[in-house]
Amino acid sequence: MEDGVRGTRTVDKIGTIHKVTGLILESDGPEVTIGQVCTISSERHKTEIEAEVVGFSGENVLLMALDSIHLIHPGCKVISRKNSNIVPTGSSLLGRVIDGMGRPIDGKGPLNCGFRDGFHAAPPNPLKRNLIKDSFSSGIKSIDSCIPLGLGQRVGVFAGSGVGKSILLGMIARGSSAEINVISLVGERGRELREFIENDLGPEGLAKSVIVVSTSDQPAPMRIRASILATAIAEGFRDDGKDVLFMMDSLTRFAMAQREIGLAAGEPPASRGYVPSVFSMLPKLLERTGTNDSGAITAIYTVLVEGDDMNEPVADAVRGFLDGHIVLSRKLANANHFPAIDVLRSVSRLDRAVCTENEIDLISRLRDLLSVYKQNEDLINVGAYVKGSNPRIDLAIKKFPLIEQFLKQRYDQASNRELAISQLAEVLS
Repeated sequence: MEDGVRGTRTVDKIGTIHKVTGLILESDGPEVTIGQVCTISSERHKTEIEAEVVGFSGENVLLMALDSIHLIHPGCKVISRKNSNIVPTGSSLLGRVIDGMGRPIDGKGPLNCGFRDGFHAAPPNPLKRNLIKDSFSSGIKSIDSCIPLGLGQRVGVFAGSGVGKSILLGMIARGSSAEINVISLVGERGRELREFIENDLGPEGLAKSVIVVSTSDQPAPMRIRASILATAIAEGFRDDGKDVLFMMDSLTRFAMAQREIGLAAGEPPASRGYVPSVFSMLPKLLERTGTNDSGAITAIYTVLVEGDDMNEPVADAVRGFLDGHIVLSRKLANANHFPAIDVLRSVSRLDRAVCTENEIDLISRLRDLLSVYKQNEDLINVGAYVKGSNPRIDLAIKKFPLIEQFLKQRYDQASNRELAISQLAEVLS
């Protein structure tokens, strides 16, 4: 009898909630791993919620709820879930809007798609990444001509609030050369979701897009999961040989969510309250995009700079991980210049890999004229500059109105890289 008991497989222990401190739920089990999703059941209130394992305290499990915790009480049962981190995959995802758990929220019925592992996949082997040689057409004249991107490049859009990040992302989603868009909206206002889908993205953009959403009112673990799930979905399309455009709005909200989790779990705060795990997770997330030996993920991450400070901790950290940055200027936005891209402060680290020598020459000439004009703008505006004093300034004054008009683009207009380069050559001729 004893030998028979020893030979049987035991059932995982069911844990019990015995402490709630702020956002942290503490239980005496079950046997789980970091990142695993559990179900917390209340017999008293006949309700269940989901929670994610965020740490351990001795033998106890620390969880953060993925739903509201107002009905949670000591004695609630905690049951580990199997296959809680599988990733939906397949072309049937296109045109759908899902949450951080992979559940549809668009009212169009079940997903009817396949599933795969890979929620916490490792980045591609750096020696198996294809070199970036082909250009990527964003559909934005100022980007394609002045800040050229490569297929598989990762770039950040750095901006304060209210300068047109969402509109820019919608324009790129509609007009880019990518086969598939995967868009992650993390920590944004709920009101903006329909506005982005219907106004900025539009039917044509939605038809080739998968949107993963976690709004600002949802718990921090759900915002983290939305970011990771969207990345994993993009990886699935890339592994199928597709050229994918991945956009996340915003990377800052992801960092804020991890800061919230880390502080609640007892991590020591560092720069501006951000915990060490934030700066550990950022490169792990960013390195999952880019190229591999099957396809490419061209990634665009928005970075919400606090107080328009381009050197705040998150912006400063991710600038070193990315392959370029696009800066949106509040001054340009206030002057009704859209998209409000500050060309002189924006950089693509792969411009020479994807551009011809003639194109590099055009970009250099444009930047030189803009720089000369901006350096002398105050003198020009007050009439202190005397025409003929400096040929370079004279040329910059002559060309600036044409350059400024070229860099503007209506939100409903589409462009491509070849057209942008030819128009730039005409402006500078």
